[in-house]
Amino acid sequence: MSYVRGLKCRERDCGRRYPAEPAHICEHCFGKLDVDYDYEAIAKAVSRSKVAARPGNMWRYREFLPLDGEPTVGVEVGFTPLIRGRNLERALGHSEVYVKNDAVNYPTLSFKDRVVSVAVSKAVEFGFDTVACATTGNLGNSLAAQSVQAGLQCFIFMPADLEQGKIVGTSVYGVNVVGISGNYDGVNRLCTEISDLRGWAFVNINIRPYYAEGSKTFCFEILEQLGWRAPQHIVVPMAGGSLITKVAKAIREFVCTGLIEDAEMRLHGAQATGCNPISAAVKAGADIFTPVKPDTIARSIAIGNPADGYYAIEAIRDSDGWAEDATDDEIVEGIKLLAETEGIFTETAGGATVAVTQKLIEQGKIGRDESVVISVTGNGLKTQEALEGHLGQRPVIEAKMLEFEALLGELTAARR
Repeated sequence: MSYVRGLKCRERDCGRRYPAEPAHICEHCFGKLDVDYDYEAIAKAVSRSKVAARPGNMWRYREFLPLDGEPTVGVEVGFTPLIRGRNLERALGHSEVYVKNDAVNYPTLSFKDRVVSVAVSKAVEFGFDTVACATTGNLGNSLAAQSVQAGLQCFIFMPADLEQGKIVGTSVYGVNVVGISGNYDGVNRLCTEISDLRGWAFVNINIRPYYAEGSKTFCFEILEQLGWRAPQHIVVPMAGGSLITKVAKAIREFVCTGLIEDAEMRLHGAQATGCNPISAAVKAGADIFTPVKPDTIARSIAIGNPADGYYAIEAIRDSDGWAEDATDDEIVEGIKLLAETEGIFTETAGGATVAVTQKLIEQGKIGRDESVVISVTGNGLKTQEALEGHLGQRPVIEAKMLEFEALLGELTAARR
């Protein structure tokens, strides 16, 4: 059963309603459209015990997702680990740190598997035979994999100079991969034109309202995994800005349907200093961001003109949160710190969230005795280039015990 009432303009002074169709822009004010639900009906239909009895995947929260029927793809997606970072707590000088680890999500090791499973399933319900996207990497990986599972034609448009792991991780599925000269913002402009002319299901353009709803499950899982309560803080990477707005929506939905008590969770956004339009606006006290030209190793969050930037700023301010950014060197150190303390290899976006969390703790934005969740949204195997030259040289010896004993002595002396 679907609880979707239709689409609704996200602009507070507009709020016009539309039917649940492939649309993403309000015809009246040009604001972005969002999926609107019948929360009174959901509150009567859902309970903690019902959710907990369901299989361990993102569809355990199906009342809050925009499908009319069962998902076409993605039934194994989600319910990734939330781990207590005891070693990371000691390194940060903090008392309660959790890591939500979507680096092990199925099938392509990023949180984009959540949004794509919703988008592809909705595209099938709408009757599309071709799906497409503009991507900085992870979205392309996931759409390629799940389009094959659904038997749909697929086109992936990406900056031509993306990390090799992400190019290979999309091309291997045999879909149409098109490299575009320049950065993501140019790719997105081209895709907007193509979507108007071709009538394809572009998951992050004309299907975007439905696609973005999958992000809520990232937060739903955190709330359930913490015992149906919200942490005091969450740090979220920001590219287009959609994820942090859906974390805010997830909190509102669980509160209004009675699944959690009223929550005061502060939302903190993390960006790279080389592409920080949202964090710069928040720190400057501005309501509108200024687009920038990306220049960072964190390619997965290198969107200079974020589609949901305005709403991300709004979500951060409404929660009394903050935004901060990290340099490329700080991002690398964040990747290494998480790996060396918790054994989690994150991509550059996760390095940014770790580095920003450390900054926010040092700035007093996150109290050292207040609970915080660090969002890890992708796997480090996809962005290994970022660590080149930062890991030191490994020793090479002959297969002789004397050489190993000598090396062991050197290593022991170096640790003193």
